[in-house]
Amino acid sequence: MEENLKQHSSSCIRVVFFGPESTGKTTLAKSLSAAFKTSWVPEFARKYLEEKLIRTGKTCAAEDIYPIAKGQMRLENKAVQKADRFLFCDTNLISTEVYAKAYFDGWCDTRVIEANKVNHYDTYFLTDIDVPFEQDLLRDRPHKRQEMLAAFKTALKEHNIAYTILKGSVEARVSQVTDYINNMYET
Repeated sequence: MEENLKQHSSSCIRVVFFGPESTGKTTLAKSLSAAFKTSWVPEFARKYLEEKLIRTGKTCAAEDIYPIAKGQMRLENKAVQKADRFLFCDTNLISTEVYAKAYFDGWCDTRVIEANKVNHYDTYFLTDIDVPFEQDLLRDRPHKRQEMLAAFKTALKEHNIAYTILKGSVEARVSQVTDYINNMYET
C-alpha cells in the first residue's frame, strides 16, 4: 500500500461525514469537534482545487486525484495526533474515489482504491441532500444531487460499510450525531 495514503494508528474513534457536495459535512465536523473538544479534519480537495482554479483557470483533472488523496491523508494524520478520543473527518479517501469515478468515467487512481481497502473509520454518517444547495466557486453538480447520493450509497455498499443517514436541519443532524455517539461510545 502507498505509504502516503496510510492512516497513522491511533486509539481515537474516527467519525467520517460522507456524502455529496453542499450537504453540511464541514459544518458538522466543526460543530461536533467543538462539542466533544477534539480535532477535526477539513477537506483538502477544496483548498487544493480553489488554488488550482485561481492559478490556472482549470478545475479537477485525473492527475489531481493522487495529490488530493495524499493531502487529505496528511491532514488526517496530523489531526489524529491532537485528537482527544474522537476525530471528526469532513471527508475521506472513499469520497475521493466516489468523485473520481463520477468525473472520470469510472476511473480512480489504483493507489486510492488500494488505500480504501485498508484504512478504517469507526463510524460513517451519510449526509442526505434534504438541505438547500449552496453554490460556491467549486460546486458544480446541483442538478445531480440524487445521482451523487446514490453513488455514495453504492460506495458504502461496495466497501461493506455500515452507516447512519443524517437528515434535517444542521441542528437536527448535530443532535442525531451527538445522541448516536453518546449511546454508542458512552461518553
